[in-house]
Amino acid sequence: MTESGLVCYFQQNSNYRKQYLVKSIAIVSQKGGSSKTTTAALLAVEAGRAGDGPAWIVDTDKQGTLSRWHDRRESEAPQRAEMPFTELAAGLANIGRKHGGAFCFIDTAPAISPQSAAIIALADLILIPVQPSPLDLWAVADTVEIVREAGKPFLFVMTKANAQATITAQTIAALSHHGPVAQTFIASRVAYAVAMNGGNTAPELSPKSKEAVETAALWQEVKANFNENSKSAKKVRHG
Repeated sequence: MTESGLVCYFQQNSNYRKQYLVKSIAIVSQKGGSSKTTTAALLAVEAGRAGDGPAWIVDTDKQGTLSRWHDRRESEAPQRAEMPFTELAAGLANIGRKHGGAFCFIDTAPAISPQSAAIIALADLILIPVQPSPLDLWAVADTVEIVREAGKPFLFVMTKANAQATITAQTIAALSHHGPVAQTFIASRVAYAVAMNGGNTAPELSPKSKEAVETAALWQEVKANFNENSKSAKKVRHG
């Protein structure tokens, strides 16, 4: 199937999925090493911890890093859905209809391809993780262009960031010209990587840590996007 065909297919099937109320969040970045998988795992676990589940994950990256993380977990939550890429729209609908899934986090490959463009067309919200570096900034434009063409809401999430570093402030300022930037970011902390290695997340291992506080705050920001979208839709309907 061509790139335009994939996008049209997923756009047409998105309404089928939405009637079952599962909210899909795609984590997308053209740049490798931007902490896409870490972000997906953190937020999927946090959604459940915050009482906003059931949360699910889908790994569409051939490297399968999110799947390997999930294999190491002792907890079954968040649950992982395995499905062929072409059946993703129907699969998400099944998560909502058959399993009562509330949120599904989709990890994607570190590239802009027909597959990632199709996932963007399907998702309800796009998260774009960005490290504070010129290389990450240079890679943002193409991702944003595809997201805007699909008409999807999106949010930049700073990762591996140092709040006191000048480059962090500069990156946030530059990103703000493209779109909204989450006020909370994932700081550069070893605890995140250590926890992932064992199939956990840092907040699970240390519920009162700085990692737990910032992850909880970030999830509230992400979740608020759905409330804002609902309010906007009501305004349009009631004019």
